Amino acid sequence: MTELQAEQASKVLDNSVTKSKPRPNRDALIALAVFVVLALLPMLTSSKFLLDFVIRCAAYGLFATSLNLLVGYTGLTSFGHGMFFGLGAYGFGLMMQKTGVAVPVAFVATLAITFVVALVIGAICVRLKEIYFAFVTLAFQMLIHSTILSWVSLTGGDQGLRGGIPRPPFLGIDLSNHLHLYIVSCALLVIGLFLMHQIAQSPFGYTLRMIRDNATRASFIGIDVWRAKLTIFVLAALFASTGGMIMALFVSGAYPEFAYWTISGEGIFINMLGGVTTFLGPMVGTALFLILNDTVTRVTEYHGIVLGIVILFFAIGLRKGLMDFVIEWYVQRRERSGERTS
Repeated sequence: MTELQAEQASKVLDNSVTKSKPRPNRDALIALAVFVVLALLPMLTSSKFLLDFVIRCAAYGLFATSLNLLVGYTGLTSFGHGMFFGLGAYGFGLMMQKTGVAVPVAFVATLAITFVVALVIGAICVRLKEIYFAFVTLAFQMLIHSTILSWVSLTGGDQGLRGGIPRPPFLGIDLSNHLHLYIVSCALLVIGLFLMHQIAQSPFGYTLRMIRDNATRASFIGIDVWRAKLTIFVLAALFASTGGMIMALFVSGAYPEFAYWTISGEGIFINMLGGVTTFLGPMVGTALFLILNDTVTRVTEYHGIVLGIVILFFAIGLRKGLMDFVIEWYVQRRERSGERTS
């Protein structure tokens, strides 16, 4: 690539960042409004099932959206992202069972452990390209899953963490109270989505897009591709770990399935359902996946076949996620109406 092409690429990136600067004040107000709506939901309904559904959406939504930071924004398809979901669940559960520290301390400590593990694994994996990256992350996930199964004295083996997770009250919040757990889960979801949206719309987020589109060109204009990939890998791991902690609190334990390869598969499936080109696509996919999974498992024992058919429909039929399809339809409709007006 010539110097002129590199300069043009740099200008395109600069223009994209300038036109799409994040607006944290507006986003913060939207996030606050969403949290208020979710917090008022228990007053509007007495359905425990609905509140449980929102808590599960918070756990899986953070996990799936963090995966989209890698897949949709950076072009890194990780088959092992679920290891951080499991790491969050087990790290938090063991911290509470073995040390008896306050919940916020265990939360921060689990994030610190996830940071170190993600930094080490990421430093190895992000040097690899495409399919090699995908399968090496999967290998690390299976290593962590095998460790959970074999270290019975610590993790409980295939039985998971037994005895529940202690939840000592802190700052007037008692997570053994279902309503308090619901409110905290909603708060973590909204904060996590807000932070991830700021990352996606920041200059760093547009740098990731350029790396996704052409890593060689990005490197040529002076971007440290390895460092950028490692940074987003670690950040995505932290958000996935938060989702795992919410799930651990919800089920009052941690199980090997949380770190098995299928959880990463579910994350990929969720992103396929919702779409990877829009920020809220994974959240829409999460809701669809949980509704579909709950419905199908009640109707038939062959839920795997049904989910496979749904995947084929989106992959071969629509060739995009639901939100991708809706946004594309909306843009085309606006263009047509604009042509008629002119």
